[in-house]
Amino acid sequence: MNLSKSINQRTHFPLLMLGILMYSCSGNEKSSETVDTTSRGFTPNPIVVSEKPIATLKPGDAAPDFELPGIDGKNYTLADFDGDVLVINFTCNHCPTAQAYEDRYNDLVKKYRDQGVDFVAISPNSPIAVLPEELGYSDLNDDFESMIIRAKDKDYQYPYLYDGDEHHFSTLYGPTATPHVFVFDKDRKLTYQGRIDKSEKPGTAQAEDLVYAIEQTLSGEPLAEDRAVTPAFGCSTKWAWKNEFTIKVNEDWKKKPVTVTKIEVDELGSLLENDSDNLRLVNFWATWCGPCIIEYPEFIELQRMYGGRDFEFVSVSLDSPDAEEKVLKFLKNKYSAVPNYLVNSEDKYAAIEVVQNDWDGSLPLTLLIEPGGKVHERIPGTIDPLALRRTIVDHPMIGRYY
Repeated sequence: MNLSKSINQRTHFPLLMLGILMYSCSGNEKSSETVDTTSRGFTPNPIVVSEKPIATLKPGDAAPDFELPGIDGKNYTLADFDGDVLVINFTCNHCPTAQAYEDRYNDLVKKYRDQGVDFVAISPNSPIAVLPEELGYSDLNDDFESMIIRAKDKDYQYPYLYDGDEHHFSTLYGPTATPHVFVFDKDRKLTYQGRIDKSEKPGTAQAEDLVYAIEQTLSGEPLAEDRAVTPAFGCSTKWAWKNEFTIKVNEDWKKKPVTVTKIEVDELGSLLENDSDNLRLVNFWATWCGPCIIEYPEFIELQRMYGGRDFEFVSVSLDSPDAEEKVLKFLKNKYSAVPNYLVNSEDKYAAIEVVQNDWDGSLPLTLLIEPGGKVHERIPGTIDPLALRRTIVDHPMIGRYY
């Protein structure tokens, strides 16, 4: 049997009734990086808000004032930036285009911050308006906690502000995408708005449009009319009132059919050989394993995040074969609309021998397998969700950019 094709086609193995598995769960638990936002004097509260008018600023318009929390625990207003030039970058964590420009923006900060240029970044996105399916190029959402993590990971050299609760101030600037930069002169009149440069792929451009705008503004010279406004290519801004689609997609996922198929021990080998074009994440679990049950929703989140790319999640239950109904009930409760298997054997040691990878039989066990069967990552015990997301998105088969 070509098991990879079987996974895609969701065909069923013959059903057999077998005995009871008695293993203890592994105590090897890991914890994700977490951030206590209350210690920073701010507790985010993104909510659905009524639609607000949005009009993108034009050259000559004054910079609207704002008061926004930064990831450093400080509140910032327009008056906190008193340089000869102010550059505001509306950006976010998850967008591949935003990520592609991060290093270029950081480099500009280092180059110009001692020349009278102030830089700031603002995330305008509402976390509740971002679907897991939109996070396929990232390891992070656009929530405030994730902003703190991303800024630390990339060593941001500028304040990173959050406007994702109700968009009080971003709507006054009118960013259409992330990233979208706005340049203001000493009097805080807009001189430029648009892209950082016209080539998204890192290494193919050097922020030419933004550099030109900064240099002209620093010198007090007007920008050429055809260069004062450029298109801002990237992910659309995630306004909190545009959540109908988010709700629909979430509800549609919950309506997807969930099934479980019994798999013979010798067929496990085909599953692990991964005769597919996808990076395959396989989780061995059981309904009686507490850590397995607690972490299982993370795997469904991973499937929703990366399932639109060269990735697939497969679950393998090591419950007793006659516990099929119990296994299926659990999977349905977790909306596990993925290939779900139940090992059809009382001899679990035979399954351990097939799986190998230094597996001692304790659960859970998670394997990230490349096409052809090479195990890229082996995780005994519970996963660290953030670390696993990073491992997946930074794999050469996935990646953070287009």
